Parts: sequence; C-alpha cells; structure tokens
Amino acid sequence: MDIYKRIEVFAGLGKVLSLAAVQQSFEPLKAEGLDADSFSESFNRTKDVNAWFTDESIFKMLYSLGVSLNREDIERWAGMYEIAPDLQQKKVAVVMAGNIPAVGFHDFLSVLMSGHKVLAKLSSDDPYLIPAIADVLIDMEPAFADMIDFTEGTISDFDAVIATGSNNTARYFDYYFGRYPHIIRKNRNALAVLSGNETKDELHALGDDIFTYYGLGCRNVSKLLVPRDYDFREFFEAIQDFSMALDHHKYNNNYDYNKSIFLVNGDPHFDNGFLLLKEGAGMTSPVSVLHYERYDSLEQVDAIIKDESDNIQCVISTDERVAGSIPPGTGQYPKLWDYADGVDTMEFLLKI
Repeated sequence: MDIYKRIEVFAGLGKVLSLAAVQQSFEPLKAEGLDADSFSESFNRTKDVNAWFTDESIFKMLYSLGVSLNREDIERWAGMYEIAPDLQQKKVAVVMAGNIPAVGFHDFLSVLMSGHKVLAKLSSDDPYLIPAIADVLIDMEPAFADMIDFTEGTISDFDAVIATGSNNTARYFDYYFGRYPHIIRKNRNALAVLSGNETKDELHALGDDIFTYYGLGCRNVSKLLVPRDYDFREFFEAIQDFSMALDHHKYNNNYDYNKSIFLVNGDPHFDNGFLLLKEGAGMTSPVSVLHYERYDSLEQVDAIIKDESDNIQCVISTDERVAGSIPPGTGQYPKLWDYADGVDTMEFLLKI
C-alpha cells in the first residue's frame, strides 16, 4: 500500500468520524457500509470503563480527529517528509495514555503513515476507542490489518518505542525502553497569557481550552499569566456557561475537595462556584483548579515561558507578541504537524 493510498484512506476516516461527531450518531458509518453497531458498542463500553469519558467528550475527540484528518492537511503533512516506498518496515510499540479519549491516536496514525507496523499497548482507562477506530480503518482498507496489533499486556518483539505517561512512569519507560530507539513523553499542560484586552467571546473560547475533557488533557490550560492589575471578574463572567462541569460527579468531587483544602489551609484563592484560581508558580494544577501568576512586562512572560518550556505543551494568547501562541479555543485542535512535546514523531519514525 503506497503513501497515496494511505492518505486516501485516512482522509476517508476523517470524513466519517467528523460526520459522526457532528450528528452525534453512528449513521454516517452505516451509510458508508461500515460496522456502526460494533463502533457504537465500543463507544458505550468506553463510558462504562472510564467515568470521565462522557458522550460529549468522546464525540469532541472524534470531531477533533476528523477535522485534523482532512485531505489537504494530510497531504501537506506527508509532503514535509521523504516517505520512501521501499521503507524497511519495523514494528513500533506505542504505549498509550488514557487521560482523555483516544489520546494515542496521533502516534498510531504516524506509525501507519510512515509505513511501519504498530503494536499498541492500550491503557486500561481507554481500551476500546482506538481499536474501534482501527476496525473502521481496516474495513476501509483491509491491507491495514497486517500493520496493526493491540495488547493490554506485556509488549515484546518490537524495534522502537513511543511511550506517553506521567513524570513517574517516564522514569520506568527510560529504564525498560532506553536501549531501543524511543520517544518518551512526560506531563505537560497548556499555558494561557492574558493581556486584559480580550473580548468576552475570546475569554469564552478560553473556557473550551480549560474545561474540555474536564482539564485532563496535556493541551488543557492549567495556568494563566495575567497583568499585575488584572481583574478576574470579566473572565469569570465569560466562562459562566462552563458551570455545567459540576454536573459530572468526579469533577464536582474534585472541586469540593480542593475548595476544602484551600479553606482549611487558609490559602488565598478566587472561587466562582465551579473553578478555583490559586496564585502560584507551578504549571500543573489539580482538576477544578487553575494556577495564575501576575506579570509586569512581556519580557517577564517570555522568561516564564522559557523557564517552563519542558512543562508547556502549547501557549494560548490573543497577543501576537507572545511567540508561538495560538488563539483561544484552538488548544484541542492541533494540526497533524503540531507534535506533542515538540518532538517530530514522523522524523523519528523515518530514521529508525
């Protein structure tokens, strides 16, 4: 199967996933002669095994995947590399996280687009979604069946590794996989830089970057940088619609717990009834909590971003002077070439 066929099939996958997400129905799969019933079953089993994965969050991810897999972007992405038709095919183990739905898909996609075989070790928190997507892919092009394997157990017989986990698990990954060609990822989060000139719509869009997947993703905003005299009232008013996060019992429990800790410890904080803001230098924050830090100049912002570069997945801002930033509301819609941790996965795969 050449690269042009792989592009065609993934573009077709993107179309059917985005349609399913928009309609919140699996009829688009059925319309293409695909096994909609099996996909629906996997969708429901996913919700049973992980309470964080709701209908809304799974469809949100399917839409994000579908939008990214448009033919123009796939062709542009593939065109950045020399993907040889006679590539010596290797087996690449992909150790997937389970913090948000189908979070390992980009690695899965990259391995297959490069022409290698993928051996995916599934997270117990998300064991059904990517296999369901793979089944759709194989229905579209049976040749993919020989390139895809899944396991929830110990992985063996592989040539390279891409592993994603926490800072703690990354140490184990280094120990077990260090002798293989590897990419090992740790915790990261998004940082938002506010100028105080944002419109209500822009602040509302920032709410998507904060609350989508209940803040559990590496591209979710966990910290705000705000001007020294910033007043949070407009921010809180703009994100009021996201109070529905409290309808989820796990989010609600986290909010109640963190609020209690702040009150017992006498920690100064802001509270709008569903989100807690606490001043602090750290990047990573608990569910229902955002850290914030005040700044006096853009030079100070640049210094903070530089110091925290190993912990930042992306920077969100309306201020074009903030280098490399993306607009509010786009954090969960990375392009295919927006690589996690800034490591070019495709380049790595083509060199193993």
